[in-house]
Amino acid sequence: MTILQTSIPYDPLTPRPLPGIQPTSMDGWLLRDDAFAAQMQRRTALLAERREDVLALDAGAEPAAQELLDLVLLHAYPGCSDHATRPDGQVVEIDRTRPLETLCQLAQEDFCILQKHGDEHVLTGAILCFPASWSLSEKFMRPLVDIHVPVASYDGDIARRVQRLFDGIQTGRPLWRFNALWYDDAELYQPRRASERRDITDPVKAPFLRSERQTLLRLPNTRAVVFSIHTYVIEAERLRKMENPA
Repeated sequence: MTILQTSIPYDPLTPRPLPGIQPTSMDGWLLRDDAFAAQMQRRTALLAERREDVLALDAGAEPAAQELLDLVLLHAYPGCSDHATRPDGQVVEIDRTRPLETLCQLAQEDFCILQKHGDEHVLTGAILCFPASWSLSEKFMRPLVDIHVPVASYDGDIARRVQRLFDGIQTGRPLWRFNALWYDDAELYQPRRASERRDITDPVKAPFLRSERQTLLRLPNTRAVVFSIHTYVIEAERLRKMENPA
């Protein structure tokens, strides 16, 4: 099933220098769009069929995952305790002993949990249903620098800047950025190992643009950093018409 949005709430074709970070508010932390119902169905299916591929959680990150679940409930489903009713009418049981599984069924966003180990932040937990050409199993329990290998633009200077950025993230003051990736197909689940480089699609010929709205947020109690990813896939022709209306 092809799952597409009809629009993106920012201009994904206006590049910003890396890391391209800007502030947002807690009200803008999580988003829902016209692909909510379809993306949630896809997430449920992937969790059932590929749990080992889309979910990983270190025992030391369980308190952070539970804190993240409570924060998502507070902002996206206020007042919910035992169950939550999604906008598409689906009722989700709130299981705090399985925080990432529950999160997978509540939000369109994927969530990565990064905790400070020594001088670096390490990926200690994630629910990642919609990877854009990377593999959770390959990056799990690895630090930021290793996670971004082999991104060519992520050099030593950028790595140091990003680590300083992570160190400076404050609670209640999320940050966000976006990317723009051209793809030949609209599939949301696109894992790829670092040794399997993706051929860059010609933007002029690409049928689809995939853009990730990524946010960074510090949890107040565990102090873990949460990296969330809201994935948009839009027909390139529709986007071009929006950029150049007749």
